[in-house]
Amino acid sequence: MTDLIATPNDCPLPRRRADFSTFVEAIDYAAGSEKGLNFHDMRGELACVYPYAQMRADAAAMARRLVAGGVAKGDRVALIADTAPEFAALFCAAIYAGAWPVPLPLPTTFGGRENYIDQLAGQLASADPTILLYPPELGEMSAAAAARQGCEAVDWASFAEREAPEIALPEASPDDICYLQYSSGSTRFPTGVTVTHRALLHNLYGHATMMNVGNGDRIVSWLPWYHDMGLVGCFLSLIANQMSVDYLKTEHFARRPLAWLDLISRNEGTTLSYSPTFGYDICARRISSQSSVADRFDLSRWRVAGNGADMIRPDVMQSFVNCFAPAGFRASAFTPSYGLAEATLAVTVMPPGEGIRVELVEEERLSGTSRDLSRPARYRAIVNCGKPLPDMEVEIRGEDGHRRGDHQIGTVWCRGPSVMHSYFRNAEATAECLVGGWLDTGDMGYMAQGYLFIVGRAKDMIIINGKNHWPQDIEWAVEQLPGFNHGDIAAFAVEMANGEEAPAVLVHCRVSDPDERIRLRDAIRDKVRSITGMNCVVELVPPRTLPRTSSGKLSRAKAKRLYLSGEIEPFTLAA
Repeated sequence: MTDLIATPNDCPLPRRRADFSTFVEAIDYAAGSEKGLNFHDMRGELACVYPYAQMRADAAAMARRLVAGGVAKGDRVALIADTAPEFAALFCAAIYAGAWPVPLPLPTTFGGRENYIDQLAGQLASADPTILLYPPELGEMSAAAAARQGCEAVDWASFAEREAPEIALPEASPDDICYLQYSSGSTRFPTGVTVTHRALLHNLYGHATMMNVGNGDRIVSWLPWYHDMGLVGCFLSLIANQMSVDYLKTEHFARRPLAWLDLISRNEGTTLSYSPTFGYDICARRISSQSSVADRFDLSRWRVAGNGADMIRPDVMQSFVNCFAPAGFRASAFTPSYGLAEATLAVTVMPPGEGIRVELVEEERLSGTSRDLSRPARYRAIVNCGKPLPDMEVEIRGEDGHRRGDHQIGTVWCRGPSVMHSYFRNAEATAECLVGGWLDTGDMGYMAQGYLFIVGRAKDMIIINGKNHWPQDIEWAVEQLPGFNHGDIAAFAVEMANGEEAPAVLVHCRVSDPDERIRLRDAIRDKVRSITGMNCVVELVPPRTLPRTSSGKLSRAKAKRLYLSGEIEPFTLAA
């Protein structure tokens, strides 16, 4: 049993909701509190307590090492984003040094060594950093990626042993770039999003205000720090709003997802925690129907169960409520949101306590076609993603660029101080999505009485015979068949030999009997036909084959590319 004592929820230092001119000021202010970061091992035991005062001291020393090593204002400092005190200190150190920290992903359990080195090398080539700092255990892969780019690479234990001479650090201003973030969902990948101090602090203020962050609040997180939801929402926000936090590593959550709920239950002050839909889904699936959840968990203090980063599924949320209501979880705690790295993080957030609210929308309205009256109407539940942050404007625009009214579907545009400065060294991509101060998100949705409803991503749309089909509809339909999990299916359009397009569905297959595979393929084909009215290409692929983004979301674009290139090899089935 550990003798460590976690940082407190509250202390005498008055809370400030990110009302600083630069993030440097936010770090300095947080260091005056007794709060901080608390890191837990795979079993959920407290392994390291890291008060903000210690983080600031370490960051200042690391900043002097960076400057002494030749890092100048505006240089990039690449960091492998392990959930560890070293990353926290180095990220803040780069900001103190006037450089731009660039969080980069950890290797995943799928994809292999070479794919990770390729991914890392691609992001290094884009960011063009002066130095890459990484955990010692990732030395071989990190060094190999850095060697391709020609930048210095040092493990952070060795870097901490360097001299830290007393050097004056540069002053930061609100319009300086604070950090460079790679957007996992960007179709322009690898393209870095540049975020200023002003944009960051505006978003952190707005997020805290919408969540009504106050005394007694504490957060638990397993989200990775190389994705905007984990980095901004569950790391930078906590510094700027002086909150204590308890961390599980993402890979530990993947192995033992219920450890997340154990930690929320055990830490009496925990009131906030966030997850994409799949996190709630995994927990609901993992709990046994015979388990007495009330004996193991106490989720009664969890007032904000944030949900975002992928399409929010009401059926999954309801399943989570059904499983964990006996442990005190309230459906009203669900707090849907919508955001993207190009807007720093959040664009809209549901006011706390309103829960998941859905509207049933005819699929013909979603696809922009008139309904075939010979067939019964089909509806999809569209989730309310909340209201815009303070000073954030949201518009829905049609293809003609004109603003649309309530309940009219179009492209989501937003404008406000949180919107990114630019895509790093990519003026063409910047000009494509930033028009007159407005950001074209590339997502489709509609407004209703000041709330935003997201219906899908424009670039994922499957358009066949002039009719639009959302891949999520096809994927969700297949998931209703027995034996499938969220993320087991990728749907997209492919061109057939006759030049026409057809929907293709790649599905993780866990059965080995050839006859069973054929029956499974036929069942999937029938299910998709019932949704789209068309035949589709069904390919059964080995488990863990479908690629994911750095945040754990299914990457349809990459799945399609790998399938068409032959890198995803489906099982061979009889005709």
